[in-house]
Amino acid sequence: MDMRVLRSRGDGIHPASSEISEAEARDGWTWTDVVAGPDDLGDLMTLTAEMELDAVAVRDAVEEYGLPKVDDFGHHLLVILHGIREDLIGTAQVDCFLTDRKLVTVRSSESPAINALWARLSESADLASGGADQLLARLADGLTRHLLAVVDAFDDGVESLVEKALTADPGLLEELTEVRSHFASIRRVALPQRETLDMLRQSPSHLIGATARRRFSDAFDVATRATQGLESARTALAEILDAYQGAEARKATSVTTVLTIYAAIMLPLSLIAGFFGMNFPNIPGFRNDMGWIITTALMVVIAVGSLAVFVAAGWIRRPARRRVGGKVGRRMIEVAKAPVGVASAVYEVATVPLRPSTWKRRSGSGPIE
Repeated sequence: MDMRVLRSRGDGIHPASSEISEAEARDGWTWTDVVAGPDDLGDLMTLTAEMELDAVAVRDAVEEYGLPKVDDFGHHLLVILHGIREDLIGTAQVDCFLTDRKLVTVRSSESPAINALWARLSESADLASGGADQLLARLADGLTRHLLAVVDAFDDGVESLVEKALTADPGLLEELTEVRSHFASIRRVALPQRETLDMLRQSPSHLIGATARRRFSDAFDVATRATQGLESARTALAEILDAYQGAEARKATSVTTVLTIYAAIMLPLSLIAGFFGMNFPNIPGFRNDMGWIITTALMVVIAVGSLAVFVAAGWIRRPARRRVGGKVGRRMIEVAKAPVGVASAVYEVATVPLRPSTWKRRSGSGPIE
């Protein structure tokens, strides 16, 4: 089990000992961040025993997967949130236990949002103000902004996908399948997280003050944008797939048209060649030295005339050349790894690998006050 502790005091925010004691949190807040798995349950139960956290909730934090939610146990709250993973496009669970002056976060994997907030708190004494409830609100905002950053990255890269769809790029289907899979994992938690933040911004619990509720309200607005963006992205992916299928059908039709026209031109030529190729001595022009020249000229005239008729009828058009735009950005996994500035917490989310395609991030992550 890996653990680290930050404690705020009047002179700023400092690393603290690994023990959780009321004396340490008396004049500020204490944040204990724990990375633990099922094998670490005993150590985690010992660590949280003094806080009298719900034993079942602590056990579930390392043994079960849970969607975002809020449980009120009176003297402490359990808030389950999700953020983007560091190693892939998907979400990771963070169980947050909030008391009057303490915040304990339990997770099983690395979290870019938590790491960025931790680093920012260690550097900025200005963030020492407020209680543990405001710290939780900052964390909720950071986790949610990472979800939104992936949506923004898709929005910036969607035009490239449209270009590929209109040209029936054969690699597009694999790319769309992967993007839809990434978004499906995020959509599963986006709406529950929005509802959780809605509950927190209206929570009657004495553990959440008015300032923290305003911060949760800001995070709720970000979650609303993320859920709306995910629905829009889902619609856009379906439309891109329809456009690809239409372009592919048009391409197949064009190929069929060319082959049909080619066959229509060759048919009368084959008829002439077959007629004069019959092995009879009384064929017209059989003994004429100019016969093959006359026949060949006739075949050329018929071929050119047929081609001219097809062009005049609009069956043949000059093919339009389309330039396919550049690659879709730099890759969605960088969004997960990107630093998230917090102090007023501006999230500078870079970009992430998906596979060959990439998503460039918009500058849409706003500050956390």
